[in-house]
Amino acid sequence: MQQNYPTAERRARLTEVLTQLPESERVDAILVSNLVNVRYLTGFTGSNGSVIVWSDVADRGDDAVATDGRYTAQIGEQAPDLLAVIDRDTPPALLSFAADVRATAGAPGLRLGVEAHTMTIAGFAALRTVADERGVELVPLTDTVERLREVKDAGEVDSITSACAIADDALAALIDRGGIAPGRTEREVARDLEWEMFARGADAIAFETIVAAGANSAIPHHRPTDAALQVSDLVKMDFGAVRGGYHSDMTRTFVLGEPHDWQREIYDIVEAAQRAGREALIAGADLAAVDAAARTVIADAGYGQYYVHGLGHGVGLQIHERPGIGAAASGTLPDGATVTVEPGIYLPGRGGVRIEDTLVVTDARPRLLTTTPKAFRVL
Repeated sequence: MQQNYPTAERRARLTEVLTQLPESERVDAILVSNLVNVRYLTGFTGSNGSVIVWSDVADRGDDAVATDGRYTAQIGEQAPDLLAVIDRDTPPALLSFAADVRATAGAPGLRLGVEAHTMTIAGFAALRTVADERGVELVPLTDTVERLREVKDAGEVDSITSACAIADDALAALIDRGGIAPGRTEREVARDLEWEMFARGADAIAFETIVAAGANSAIPHHRPTDAALQVSDLVKMDFGAVRGGYHSDMTRTFVLGEPHDWQREIYDIVEAAQRAGREALIAGADLAAVDAAARTVIADAGYGQYYVHGLGHGVGLQIHERPGIGAAASGTLPDGATVTVEPGIYLPGRGGVRIEDTLVVTDARPRLLTTTPKAFRVL
């Protein structure tokens, strides 16, 4: 799926952010080398690339993207509004490019921001060598682009919505043809679900599909095995599709055959907790308070020790991104963030339940993107 996203607008927003940094972090430009962030800012999807964005609007004509010779044509198609620098070692090449821009303009020195949270030690050391040679001061910055990515634009929401619809439809198709049944293995069910998503237009799967049956459902991130599904098993399925580079994320839990009372009990508790979490999902809400809204339901029912992870996370170009929603989270929910709500109860050796949706945060009721019903279901 090819879609044009407003990358120039994103770079303009980044310039605004750079001008508002504290004095100690103020830079003339930022060198972005994280490939996900490069894609967000430029549209370029190659496996090697960096981009430089200037903090002065007057310099924005010298914004540039770098890659190696394999992607010369691709970068011209995907990022035609940027200057192109062709060099395999893209961060040092862009640093030198920026230093030349400053020198040509007769401007004094260059303070260059770098993504300290994703750059390797070796990569930073190599960049510093070139910086010292060119008289460039490197300024470590953290999550500068990631904070921009928290709030999704209309095109991003459309892509995530499409990815969610693919996942919903794929699960419905798998259930309709009896693909989740005793005797089938976790791995068989997982692969069939993935192919159902591909058949409906998924560019990729969002992450390794989780199918966890019986006692395995008590393992939050169980990897599918050749274990066969059995009558009365809880079957927990966590999966998603990718569309236009954007991910979906959903978990549903079913029971095969006649359920036990304890299975229905923990399901009802998790469903109530998930509903409480969704209802707390309002722009401006404290992240830890949103987590607490769901966690309290489970704790009050006596299962607090069996809820072992945070309530949710951002979803976008990555399956896990800002903001994180957990007991120790700080900050508030931004309007326009796309996040998951996914409480669970996991009883070791017996089984577990998780229910998860992807939603868009608004200043009122959140917009639900994953639409598969959440009512207790026996297959």
